[in-house]
Amino acid sequence: MHRILMIDDDQALATPLRDYFQRYGLELESSPLPSEGLDRIRRSPPDLVILDIMLPEMDGFEVCRRIRRESDLPILMLTARGEVMDRVVGLEIGADDYLAKPFEPRELVARIQNILKRSSGQSTPEKKITLGELVIDTEQQEAIRQGETLNLTTLEFRLLALLASQPGKVFSRDEILNGIKGVEADLYTRSVDILISRLRHKLQPLDLIKTVWGSGYRLIGPSS
Repeated sequence: MHRILMIDDDQALATPLRDYFQRYGLELESSPLPSEGLDRIRRSPPDLVILDIMLPEMDGFEVCRRIRRESDLPILMLTARGEVMDRVVGLEIGADDYLAKPFEPRELVARIQNILKRSSGQSTPEKKITLGELVIDTEQQEAIRQGETLNLTTLEFRLLALLASQPGKVFSRDEILNGIKGVEADLYTRSVDILISRLRHKLQPLDLIKTVWGSGYRLIGPSS
């Protein structure tokens, strides 16, 4: 059974969700305070964190930053409906997905299942891809640049693995969104640009991701 930790001070939300999650083989734990949630993560990391933005002590963005300093643990952020910038900031600092409040419990479960599936590497057929000084090990969910293992989030790794699956192919933003998130492409295409920027920064000094203006992005091989 997958363990899910929800950091949210709305305890009226956690109780019914806990019973609902059990139907899908998910064990929900909850922490109303960020400090308590971070301590739990350090002592016994869950399989995924659900993180609200509006929290006491510190906001969800700061909690996300602190988690990312130590771990690539999957994070799903809860945002206010219509707050596009919350989603942008969440993706920029390393969240894997987001869901607007109020939400349907079944959609939350579906997103959690998709993230857990991606993080387990179930959808990536080729086990190891080598592009010059970059090695992508889809079985171990690792990317190694010049001998150094990169600290990538689940979403960043999925993006890299997708681009590397067909070096030289131009992937449109819609194709990338469908490929890495398993949802309809009209969700939020700007998030692709954010992820590309983050991934480029982590791949430095390797310059492998090229922008094809008006079309999308492609990953070049060592001889391209």
